[in-house]
Amino acid sequence: MKINHKILITSILNPQKESRKSLGKLYKDRWHVELDFRNLKTTLGMNILSCKTPEMCEKEMWMHVLAHNIIRLFAAQSAIIFKIKPRTISFKHCLQVWLTYSQIDRRPDDAMFALISKPRIGNRPGRVEPRAVKRRPKPYKLLTVKREIAKADIRKNGHPKKKK
Repeated sequence: MKINHKILITSILNPQKESRKSLGKLYKDRWHVELDFRNLKTTLGMNILSCKTPEMCEKEMWMHVLAHNIIRLFAAQSAIIFKIKPRTISFKHCLQVWLTYSQIDRRPDDAMFALISKPRIGNRPGRVEPRAVKRRPKPYKLLTVKREIAKADIRKNGHPKKKK
């Protein structure tokens, strides 16, 4: 018989207030946070910010969070109408339906919510994903000097030789 033990370290000061079962459920629910971060970074394109100043980067991040919340709102509305769980609705599909509707200048309606609710995500308990960087390194070094200085260096010395 295999016994599966996990040790959870929390900041809860009174262990009598929370049961082991509720902590276990909370630990499993953290996966939704991981999925939401993935949707923000990959699906909505927040993995690389285009702004240069910290203030503008913060505004850009808030715009991504706002867009994420709007898409989640559409998923929740669809879930209420069709009596399904909101987390069974694909975030990417919901985004694609909304983008299509917004391009043809239509407001959200029952037909849109019906389209959003069709493809469903299955319940996959105990699912794990590898933690690895997928982005491949570029063969170029980073531009660490002003562009004009880099251009002058290229005019003077030519492009650096490719490494083999």
